[in-house]
Amino acid sequence: MNSIDYIKKSLQLSDNSIKSTLKLLSEDCTIPFISRYRKDMTGNLDEVQIEGIFKLNKQFEEIIKRKESILKSIEEQNALTPEFKQRIEESFDLQELEDLYLPFKKKRKTKADTAKEKGLEPLARMIMSQNANNLEGLASKYLNAEVSSEEEALQGARDIMAEWINENMYVRKNLRRLFQRKAVITSKVVKAKKEEEAAQKFSQYFEWEESLNRIPSHRLLAILRAETEGFVKTNIGIDKEEALELIENALIKSNNECADQIVLAIKDSYKRLLEPAIANEALQEAKEKADQKAIEIFSENLRQLLLDSPLGEKRILAIDPGFKSGCKIVCLDEKGDLLHNETIYPHAPQNDTGMAMKKIRSLVNSFNIEAISIGNGTASRETEFFIKKIAFDKPPQVFVVSEAGASVYSASKIARDEFPTFDVTVRGAISIGRRLSDPLAELVKIDAKSIGVGQYQHDVDQTQLKNELDSTVMKCVNSVGINLNTASKSLLSYVSGIGEKMAENIVNYRAENGAFEDRKQLKKVPRLGEKAYQQAAAFIRITNGKNPLDNSAVHPEAYSIVEKMAKDLGIKTNDLIANKEQIKTIDPEKYITETIGILGIKDILKELEKPGLDPRKAAKVFEFDPNVKSIKNLKTGMVLPGIVNNITAFGCFVDVGIKESGLVHISQLKEGFVSDVNEVVKLHQHVQVRVVEIDEERKRVQLSMIL
Repeated sequence: MNSIDYIKKSLQLSDNSIKSTLKLLSEDCTIPFISRYRKDMTGNLDEVQIEGIFKLNKQFEEIIKRKESILKSIEEQNALTPEFKQRIEESFDLQELEDLYLPFKKKRKTKADTAKEKGLEPLARMIMSQNANNLEGLASKYLNAEVSSEEEALQGARDIMAEWINENMYVRKNLRRLFQRKAVITSKVVKAKKEEEAAQKFSQYFEWEESLNRIPSHRLLAILRAETEGFVKTNIGIDKEEALELIENALIKSNNECADQIVLAIKDSYKRLLEPAIANEALQEAKEKADQKAIEIFSENLRQLLLDSPLGEKRILAIDPGFKSGCKIVCLDEKGDLLHNETIYPHAPQNDTGMAMKKIRSLVNSFNIEAISIGNGTASRETEFFIKKIAFDKPPQVFVVSEAGASVYSASKIARDEFPTFDVTVRGAISIGRRLSDPLAELVKIDAKSIGVGQYQHDVDQTQLKNELDSTVMKCVNSVGINLNTASKSLLSYVSGIGEKMAENIVNYRAENGAFEDRKQLKKVPRLGEKAYQQAAAFIRITNGKNPLDNSAVHPEAYSIVEKMAKDLGIKTNDLIANKEQIKTIDPEKYITETIGILGIKDILKELEKPGLDPRKAAKVFEFDPNVKSIKNLKTGMVLPGIVNNITAFGCFVDVGIKESGLVHISQLKEGFVSDVNEVVKLHQHVQVRVVEIDEERKRVQLSMIL
């Protein structure tokens, strides 16, 4: 089997599509570049399909590497027969490979090893053959200085047989299937920890039992977290009698004394070796699936958050609200640069409301502020009410934005490098303002795990999580495109083909030489070669540059095609851009080249119609119910406006303007069955919810979108 055959088993794609994609990946082409600019080569594969090919090819390479390691190890033990070598070479299942390797794997000295040293392996073989009679007489022949009785000899033989049973591929395979179908996870409280306050959030798992193959990902991760924190003990098990019967049916072919000894060996092997190993395998498999589900949810939430509606280049006054410490205010220009900062104290205990109102009104007028961005943390609602009482000459739009991760950013090296002379409070307020202007550009500066969307992100495989989140950020950045002359190092580092070091070189070059005038100038950046330029050029934008195509998603390799289109129409390239009437007259077939086929040409025409179009929707103002400020104001049956601020496997959380977000369980999203929460709601969607249940003591609110 080759890599293409291996990939085809999982993905229903043509050989040519897979082969071309693998070739492009081997040439260090990025997934965004391949999906956008090599459609004709891949057969129009999207990013998800290309990423699938990439991952499966990596799996295939890992299997090949593991096979080589196993073959080398067995060969060094002088135990590799031609037949066994063939079995290993023909297997492409990692679990099967590990089962084949198990008898040869180096391990600590076992009971079986000790019995073999006492010379009891021939006795074990005779019993296992099930042809022997008078086992006591047979065992007496193996008495020696180390074996003092027939029972001791039989016990040693059983230890050896137990290990053989454990290493039997047929037994392991069928037992594994039994666990996959019928394993049950149980959890029981650790009595000494039961009354601890921290344990109470896991109280439903103090006595829990559920089928392992049906347990939802969030519940499994919650139980495992409870175990990690020492509040419960878990167990994975199946019906013991069914398991023993399965093994006996596979191994026992007689009805004599040998069978009795094998039954004893089976019981020992199952209890001591098989059950712990296969149960652990089953749990790991379930955990991997739960991790994958949680990571998928996190990635989708992150994607929605990064592609949230930008306000655009506006003058913004941002407020990081607070009570005792006051509200930190910053004024930002259209590019997000800091113009002014200070602190006001409109709330208790100072209650300097009049002076704060004058100051805000003055700043709005002085800096021509077009929008106000308020963080959604402590004192957010109070600050929003305060702002709306101010009599502005020209009222700015007022937005409430998520503060999640702002404190992480404000204390980070990135923030210190950006604003070395300002403290964390100023940096935090700047982040709140910039999030309104361009969420993508600001949020890429923060570790995705700190943004606060998702579930159990600290419990899942951290390497896998990082890879998936980095991939998500990269897809988002490249789907939008970035302004080369204003993008931060963080944003540039996610551009196709760039990376962290190259991003730093670009920023340094820009600082020394001024704004880039065209895309070709990128080649002058130190260490940015032809390959990096090919991968990156079309995902960056230069506004008001020398070439108008530099502000579009048209790749520089296709500029000559666009110029020929314009020439054939008797107009200049400038006059072709955004000229829908002229573009409609172009026959795409006429412009196909060896490198750019019909799909690529159609993409170019589509881009020429709306060059550099931002795929994100414009930001909308949202207003909470003015009568609801805390959980005490809620009443069952109330219908309120809200914003979806987190999505999980079991529902979504909605901010209705109080400190605590309310849960809309998946069953309450709409009438009828819902298999995926994302089918019904999206992050930051404006929704109407009904209050179903209020638990003031535990600060929990249950909501419904079925009104």
